[in-house]
Amino acid sequence: MDPVRTAVMGNRFSAIVEEASAIVHRTAHTTFVKLIQDYQCALATPEGEIFAYPTQSGVTVFVGMPLHTTLDRIGRENFEEGDIYIMNDPFYTDGLVTHMMDVTMLYPVFRDGELIAFGWSFVHASDIGGAVPGSISPEFKEFYQEGLRVRPIKLFRRGELNHDARNIFLDNSRIPDEMWGDFTAMISGMRSMDRRLNELCDRYGTNTVKQGMQDVIAFGEEKSRDIIRELPDGEFTFSDYVEAIEGDQHIHLCTTMRIKGDELELDFTGTDPQVAAAYNFIIGDRTHPYVTQALTYYLLTKDPNMPMNAGLLRPITTVAPRGTVVNAEPPAAMGSRVAAGTRLYDTLLGCLDQALNGGLMGAGAGMVGIIVCTARDRITGRRRVSTLNPIMGGGGGRNGVDGIDGADGRSGALRNIPTEIIEVETMIHMRSCTLVPDTQSPGMHRSGSSLLLEMENTDQEATFTVRGMDRFRFRPWGTRGGNPGRPCEVILNPGTEDERSIGKIKVLIMKKGEVLRIISPAGGGFGDPLERDPARVAADLRAEMLSPERARADYGVVLDTEGAVDMDATRALRDERRAAAAAPQGHFNFGPEREAYNAIWPQGMRALLATEVLKVPKSARRNVMDAAYASLGARGCAVDEAAIHAALDAACAAHDVPRARAA
Repeated sequence: MDPVRTAVMGNRFSAIVEEASAIVHRTAHTTFVKLIQDYQCALATPEGEIFAYPTQSGVTVFVGMPLHTTLDRIGRENFEEGDIYIMNDPFYTDGLVTHMMDVTMLYPVFRDGELIAFGWSFVHASDIGGAVPGSISPEFKEFYQEGLRVRPIKLFRRGELNHDARNIFLDNSRIPDEMWGDFTAMISGMRSMDRRLNELCDRYGTNTVKQGMQDVIAFGEEKSRDIIRELPDGEFTFSDYVEAIEGDQHIHLCTTMRIKGDELELDFTGTDPQVAAAYNFIIGDRTHPYVTQALTYYLLTKDPNMPMNAGLLRPITTVAPRGTVVNAEPPAAMGSRVAAGTRLYDTLLGCLDQALNGGLMGAGAGMVGIIVCTARDRITGRRRVSTLNPIMGGGGGRNGVDGIDGADGRSGALRNIPTEIIEVETMIHMRSCTLVPDTQSPGMHRSGSSLLLEMENTDQEATFTVRGMDRFRFRPWGTRGGNPGRPCEVILNPGTEDERSIGKIKVLIMKKGEVLRIISPAGGGFGDPLERDPARVAADLRAEMLSPERARADYGVVLDTEGAVDMDATRALRDERRAAAAAPQGHFNFGPEREAYNAIWPQGMRALLATEVLKVPKSARRNVMDAAYASLGARGCAVDEAAIHAALDAACAAHDVPRARAA
């Protein structure tokens, strides 16, 4: 590898994809792409490894998307100059598409008749049909409810538009014109990459450019291995839950991180079988960036100049049993897979926090609620599907730094929509968008605050869906002595006689004048709150994000009559609190709700139940899981291995299915 040539090629490749990403961003039609920026494009080798990925706009996490299986199934020999394939089938692409709303295109780049690269692009389509506007509801049980599913087909054949392929998508969308606008934006971005890559071949020669693709990937791998090598060898396990839509059979997600030298394995064994809800996704047989996101961000934090390409993931392997929430099989629904992806991100944070000397951070808010509204268009009078905003919540406190107010790092690439645009384009009046005082979770480094959104419907009727909502029951966890965060809250018609808490929104129909208030979760704190610098407590007081009462109760900070910190009284109160404090109960502080659940369902037992249920025939897994879970929970005491086997034996017998048991 020539270091100078590699650096030059890396910068050139980066410029190409950044320009293309900006083109998609600036020419897209839907709010979800042009403002929130749920889209991306990149360049891959003919084998399917991404060698250049943008960082300045769009989704920043999909570096290293696995194109290989899709290219193998289409057949590289079937690509011709001017072709563009379009698709949104997660199962056929084996994870290149992670849910059906991410409409994806592949574009072959030829040089003198030789296939030298592929352009890849996706947009989150705001509507692809299905049972509800926006195509997503967390309670959907099968992908058939989520709209149109299409295997790879040629949208363009040798440069000519395939009108039949185009119409398949447009005829099934509630917003066909806007969808086609997003599609043409993707096409423009990929044609830009084609033109620029050929210009690079004109300047440096085709062989130099092709070698440069391999060199920048190898360089990314080398940088990734250098950072992994600094981590301690060992095995670290962490579990967390996506909360059930109803009841208490929450979805268990388990990650074991194994580190040995410069290699790292993520094993998701112990994660629940796929569920009859829209929380599933698929990653296939290769290491997938959707499940490595927390680790990818850690690598990039350690070396911000690391090249963004598939080399980052080469030292990382994954174990993801088929038929689980993280590697689902047909007919799993996947529209709200962001909830499970966010919680899996938290499990990686938990593993890293254990592995790193001094820790990493408390859990973030753990929710990214995408608010979609269908109502009358102000100008045309027609029904319109509009994305109003993503709502996240305060990030977790970090080792050395406070969490971010109102924003969680996992989904921080998603942008907000200006209130003025929402109120021009929709019939929704945004009554409030504000940070909530006294919601920053205490710690030596506190979390960010919750965010409050309040929306009023001014039309006769509006239909709301909000995907990705979670953390209503189990709080974001604190670590190293930090407090757990606050849960999510959704209130309809606050301050009226009809005020009521409604929990997770599936499909909500609002009449004229009704108001919806969402208060996001806030992440967990990092470190003992009694160790927080009193000057930083005073700064939060001046910012009016912390009340004097909470300063004393949470941080042991005493104010004098003029509102300044009384250092002598503060030291005395903190010493008194430390003397009276009970011994720490563990590495993490999950909050009373999760601790009560853990008392019945220890982490290892929940993982064992999930693993054993996967041995049951597919057709009976959900019934057996439901029956065994209900009987074990009804016992009212801690579940152990013998109880799990007995419950599964009884459930299998009741449903007349065989049960495989180890000898």
